[in-house]
Amino acid sequence: MILYPAIDIRGGQAVRLLEGDYERETTYDADPVDAAKRWSGEGAEYLHVVDLDGAKAGEPRNLAAIERIASTVPCPIQVGGGLRTAEAVQQVLDTGAQRVVIGTAALKDPEFLQAMLDAHGDRVVVSVDARAGKVALEGWTAAGEETAVDAVATLGEKGVARFLCTAIEVDGTMEGPAIDQLSDLASATSSKLTASGGVGTLDHLRSLSSSIPTLDGAIVGRALYEQRFTVSEAIAALRK
Repeated sequence: MILYPAIDIRGGQAVRLLEGDYERETTYDADPVDAAKRWSGEGAEYLHVVDLDGAKAGEPRNLAAIERIASTVPCPIQVGGGLRTAEAVQQVLDTGAQRVVIGTAALKDPEFLQAMLDAHGDRVVVSVDARAGKVALEGWTAAGEETAVDAVATLGEKGVARFLCTAIEVDGTMEGPAIDQLSDLASATSSKLTASGGVGTLDHLRSLSSSIPTLDGAIVGRALYEQRFTVSEAIAALRK
């Protein structure tokens, strides 16, 4: 399993939201590049970057910061937030990002998703974020009708090779990942899954790595920023 240290950008700064609530934000780095350099320096193999302003606006808003991250660190990055048009996807790839993470548009616009899969293949990750089992849209500000399990099953059949799955209720809490929900999602598809949300201890990472065979990565944010463990310790925990 791969550790993905998270860098969420809002207002040009590296922040974390609690349970996806834009009103409950903690700022950790005035410059997100500082966070990227720190995680890379500790041995990160991949970084997960989210343009929170873009997710809310429906179009990228922090391309300059993303490009600076991509050009500064040696490890690849994947980027999400507001990628709802082919132009937006290309803009992010042009910054140097290795993968793009598409959420709302993948769930609401099947033709757009198929076009992106045809154009970019496995560089496309689909984010399926859930609140109470139902998909969340528009930067987690709107609720969908479809269950996350049904969404993963349907999109997996359409060729999505990798999903990023977040249980919003535990995101930023450090109280533990939603293992049961992740297991249900894994049972619905043969595609790879990356888990996001709730990790606060090394035991949480060990639990993820041992419980779900198709899980190939975990995104961790607040626990790293608050020094609950280091990147190298987290990588070791995921590989045991």
